[in-house]
Amino acid sequence: MSTGTLVLRSTRVVTPEGTRPAAVTVTGGTITAVRPYGAAPPPGAAVTDLGDDALLPGLVDTHVHVNDPGRTAWEGFRTATRAAAAGGVTTLLDMPLNSIPPTTTVAHLRVKQGVARPAAHVDVGFWGGALPSNTADLRPLHDAGVFGFKAFLSPSGVDEFPALAPACLETAAARIAALGGLLIVHAEDPARLERAPQRGGPRYADFLASRPRAAENEAVDRLVSVSRRLGTRVHILHLSSSDALPAIAAAKADGVPVTAETCPHFLTLTAEEVPDGATEFKCCPPIREAANQDALWAALADGTLDCVVSDHSPCTTDLKVPDFGAAWGGISSLQLGLPAIWTAARRRGHTLADVARWMSAGPAALAGLHRKGAVEPGRDADFTVLDPEAAFTVDPAALHHRNHVTAYAGRTLHGVVRSTWLRGRRIAHDGALAEPPAGLLLERQSSA
Repeated sequence: MSTGTLVLRSTRVVTPEGTRPAAVTVTGGTITAVRPYGAAPPPGAAVTDLGDDALLPGLVDTHVHVNDPGRTAWEGFRTATRAAAAGGVTTLLDMPLNSIPPTTTVAHLRVKQGVARPAAHVDVGFWGGALPSNTADLRPLHDAGVFGFKAFLSPSGVDEFPALAPACLETAAARIAALGGLLIVHAEDPARLERAPQRGGPRYADFLASRPRAAENEAVDRLVSVSRRLGTRVHILHLSSSDALPAIAAAKADGVPVTAETCPHFLTLTAEEVPDGATEFKCCPPIREAANQDALWAALADGTLDCVVSDHSPCTTDLKVPDFGAAWGGISSLQLGLPAIWTAARRRGHTLADVARWMSAGPAALAGLHRKGAVEPGRDADFTVLDPEAAFTVDPAALHHRNHVTAYAGRTLHGVVRSTWLRGRRIAHDGALAEPPAGLLLERQSSA
């Protein structure tokens, strides 16, 4: 944490009230004032003038699979948080699966926290898991500070994290509602998936047919029903099917406590452009057609979708075999989410304020991270400094995540992250990371 007084000036400071020239004062790691650009700095303050580079709130990514411990060859806290910092992400929440052990008991949470604490370049919090076998562990995990509970309705892909059958979903949702907690769900209906054609092989069209929109749509309908009946806060993860949007919008209009997210790959990549055999594009649910993508953007604009987060789900290179049926499903994008979204958003007429709302304020609100998500007094001095006009070509070798596999390889993206600041300390500058790691471990807070 920075202990002195710091002033960051920019002609483009993205605040909740709009984007304007401003001087942001930081004391003790907290934003203490947002003043006019030309205001005299406090006596003794260190001043950094960012010129025309935009000053955004640090991004909050609530959907990251770090896989550490147990599958650290896939990713780890040191590499994942380095990638986050280089990409302007100052806070991430780690998913409970793909690590061994999964975050399904307090003892397992403590193991993961012990691994993360010395390695975290950004602030890190944790989701707990909701399994058929750990109902008794939900309250202890909640009391230990997890931000909510992740569940699958269909197979997760790893044996140690089984899906919830309908009766188990009801039980878990009721328990979580009694805690005032949050249930976050991978929403694909297993029966629909089983009935879909499962051909395998290199053709992307065959893979897309194996994960039909109907599987997402029916799962979303079930979750809306559960939330409506039990009052459980339910968040729908990585929505890819635009057909499910009307059900979400109707639930919100009725006051049902349902929220939903989507991901950069669903907003920037399309099924039509995925080459056969290119399993770096494989994820579940899948990247769908261009018309579907247009509807997702419209839902972001009208508030049906609440936020954009990475679903960074990496693996070792050997698991991305050129067979869509056999390859690991997951896209690595933690370092690239901001430029990927900004490249598409600017083309569609959206602003940096929109991007900050979707990628910082929205995820922070979802997780109850009251000190994150905005450039305003009282918040943590977490910032992303972005050159919105600069462009670069994605070189996988230049990425900080452990395995250099990405669906964005060779793409030209707009928006270069010049620096990243965590509680007033610059933790990344032109891709170089500060040492030692400065991230803290976060726990859920019940109120602001």
